[in-house]
Amino acid sequence: MTEISSLSSDVTELILSYLPIPTLIRASAVCKHWHSLISSSIFSSLHSHKYPWFFLYGIHNTSSNFNQSFAFDPFSNLWFRLPSPTFPSQSSSFFGADGFFLITAPLFTFSPILKRHWLSTSPLRFSPINPLVGVDSPPSSSSPIPSLVVVGGVRFIGNLVDIEDCLDVEIYNPDSDSWLLCPLLPADFRSGNSSQSLSSALFKRRFYVFRIYSCFVALDPPPAGVVFSFLISSTNHLILTGICNGLLGPSFNLWKVEETTMEFSEIAIMPQDLLYGLFDDDEEDKFASLKCVGLGNLIYVFNEEYHKKYPACVCEIVSDDNGGPSGKCSWRRMPQLPSPVNKFHKVVSFSSTVSLRNILRGEWEGEGDGVGDLQPMLE
Repeated sequence: MTEISSLSSDVTELILSYLPIPTLIRASAVCKHWHSLISSSIFSSLHSHKYPWFFLYGIHNTSSNFNQSFAFDPFSNLWFRLPSPTFPSQSSSFFGADGFFLITAPLFTFSPILKRHWLSTSPLRFSPINPLVGVDSPPSSSSPIPSLVVVGGVRFIGNLVDIEDCLDVEIYNPDSDSWLLCPLLPADFRSGNSSQSLSSALFKRRFYVFRIYSCFVALDPPPAGVVFSFLISSTNHLILTGICNGLLGPSFNLWKVEETTMEFSEIAIMPQDLLYGLFDDDEEDKFASLKCVGLGNLIYVFNEEYHKKYPACVCEIVSDDNGGPSGKCSWRRMPQLPSPVNKFHKVVSFSSTVSLRNILRGEWEGEGDGVGDLQPMLE
């Protein structure tokens, strides 16, 4: 301990930066010096963005007692069981985006992940259900409230569902607490324009909308044989992922998308054993329940059906010297969710960075100082 304590703060901070978050939480309790280093805003901001986590929220329609919440840390390769969020009264249309829980109806409400702190914005023009939402927090912004983009969804007028599809696009300005009404989505999106059938990506302050089952708008022509696909914003590129029917059978492919020309180039294919490990061989429409989310250089692929307890795998895109995808990817199967796992009517999933500082300050949804709350739930 004498040798460790004699290290400079810079060297100690560098060593600590290689530890996963669960280990950092325990290390922060060793001594005041380590706690001050780990809980500093600079250390937290640098560590939080290295390895985006995967969040999975299971919702039961008839009883909230069967709701469950999980988070996966790719660095430590561990699942954590989280307390289920406590929603504002009469809320619906719950989902997540990078850094935030979001509820769009009856009011637009949001809360930072791992915190019990719901905030409401000024009212949207309409209260959409299942819209596309983008969260944009510029690094230079000191406000804890993000800029938001809300696109499409199903809307309510006088407590009745509007029979016409909603093509509205609104952007939230946190400085004025107001929503700017933008040009509508093109009429081509009129049929099925909610998050159920559309994918979106916020990349370089541009919001891309993409039709999952037809590849409309994003790619023309789409990759040959694509059945359905998802658009994901990685660190340096737009990434298209999806199931492709080829001569040798179905495969799960990754393509890099050039954001100006919308041309694509293949960068990786999931190993077949991983792909078929997500499904039963005799299952009809076996790929229909496949979902994909991602952030940074990590892409999570999972099956949202209960029969195999929501199996998943993760892909890390290796960057080249210029920061672009090198064409090399590292795939691995994720451990099973910690038992018991309930059967859900709806699964909400997203990838997000995690604020280490919030966890250490006890601001997440568990109680206590954050050290004993985040217990790893092994396979």
